[in-house]
This record gives sequence, structure tokens and C-alpha cells, in this order.
Amino acid sequence: MIRNLDMALIRTFVTVADKASMTAAANALHLTQGAVSQQVKRLEEALGASLFERDRRGLRLTRAGERLFGKGKRLLALNDEIWTDMAGTPVAGQVRLGVPYDLVGTLLAPVLKRYAETYPQVEISLICASSPELAAALAAGTIDLAVIEERVGPSAGECLAIDRLVWVGAKGGVARAKRPLPVSIVADTCAFRPAVLSALGEHGLEWRTVFENGNIDATTATVRSDLAVTTWLASTVPADLDILPFDSGLPPLPNFAINLHLPRHGVGPAAQEFARHIREGLARRLVAA
Repeated sequence: MIRNLDMALIRTFVTVADKASMTAAANALHLTQGAVSQQVKRLEEALGASLFERDRRGLRLTRAGERLFGKGKRLLALNDEIWTDMAGTPVAGQVRLGVPYDLVGTLLAPVLKRYAETYPQVEISLICASSPELAAALAAGTIDLAVIEERVGPSAGECLAIDRLVWVGAKGGVARAKRPLPVSIVADTCAFRPAVLSALGEHGLEWRTVFENGNIDATTATVRSDLAVTTWLASTVPADLDILPFDSGLPPLPNFAINLHLPRHGVGPAAQEFARHIREGLARRLVAA
């Protein structure tokens, strides 16, 4: 007996899971909320498993839903890739991608390499800036898509991953114990800065800025030299630096989402393919982790 999965149902399920809301998924898919709910129900009946459950915060994936989510995203990516290849429409032109400083050389480096190899006829312009600056550039139309770091919560973007914001210091370093606490931040527009300063203020810790002018290499150097501590997403911390433990005397920090933002007016084939590569690349990275 051959069993078939309806790609439309899978796409609806993945969208609902991404948005954690039937209403938001309906808006994204240009369907009624009732239609989205019915499609999820049909998929659950076909698979013989419940995919979502509700709690006080809204929709939450069940264990079966969690298993399907990653595989469903990869299935959709492969489906889209097959259609692109078989349609024979060449992907060319220019695409302008905005990426935060800390992600370009870590999570997104393999994605950039794979996309460039797949579509050598596309001219890639990479714009590195802080997340608030990238959001403004996307709204102004000076970039075509952006990966943006934001506090976990409602967002106009598509959540690709959620990561811990952590304190980082030199291995065996003493900067963490100094008062006022020496802090190195890449830029004064850094998405993490308000959360970090709020945490320090709530815990009554005095601090001072050691470096803050938009150069991640210089920030990394100040931390390696034990001149300061900094904050990064856990997945981006270099192997030669320490993620400081909870008992280090520094306040806990909130989780951050890595969100993919596209312009409201739509994007061309080159940017659409870039978005697909980013989704697929981060999904593959998370599965490997």
C-alpha cells in the first residue's frame, strides 16, 4: 500500500508551527482560520496522531508534532527545490542579504557557501549590521531579506531558531569578577544591549563599557585578552572562549529568536531561493546539533 502525504497539508502544518497561531498562519497562507484548522485536522487524521495541544500560552507542538516539524520543513524545502530545478527557470540577478555581525561567520557561513555554489550567476551583496539597523534597511528597501535577532515573542518574521543569550569570557579569566563589570559590546545598536543592561540594572551590578563601535573582531579580542566579558548566542561562541556558568555572579539573560524577515512587497526568485537555503541550512544545523 502506497501512502501519500499532501504537501499542502504539510505546508499548513509547518506554517502553524512556525507562527504558533492558527490566526497568524491563516494570514500568512491567505486562508480562513477555519480552513487552516480543517487542514491540520485532516493531517492529524491521516497520521493518526495529535500534532498540537493548547496551554495558557497558546498552541504547542505535541511530541508527534515535534517529530514531524523538522522533517516537514525539509520535505517542503526539497519539494520547492525540485520544482525550481524542473521548471527550468534560471535564478539570476542580484540579492542583498542583511546579517548580524555574530551570525555571518558562524551559523550562516555554510549557507552562503552553498547558495553561491548552487547559483553562481547570482550577485550576492552581504550587508552586516546590528539587527535594529537591518530591520530599518529592510523597511527602506535597501536590502532584499534579513536574518534578525529578536527577543522571543511576537514578530513579523519567521522564527528559524531560538537560542540562549549567554555571558562569555576568557578561559580562566577574571574579568567576570571585576566591579564595575567591564563589558564589551559590538555596537550601541546591538539587539542584545537593552536586555543586557536591563539585567545588570535589575541585579544592581555596576558596569562600564570597554568597547562598543561595531567591530566583532575587536570585541572578541577584548574578551580573549580578559579585558572584558560580552554576551553572545550560545551557538556562536568561539571554542576558545568560555560560556560563563550560572554561578559566576552575573545575572541570567533571556532567550533570543533568530528570525527571517522578507519585505512586505514580495521578493524575486533569487531572494526566494536564498530564503529557502537559509531555512534549510539552519534546520540541518539544528538537527546535527
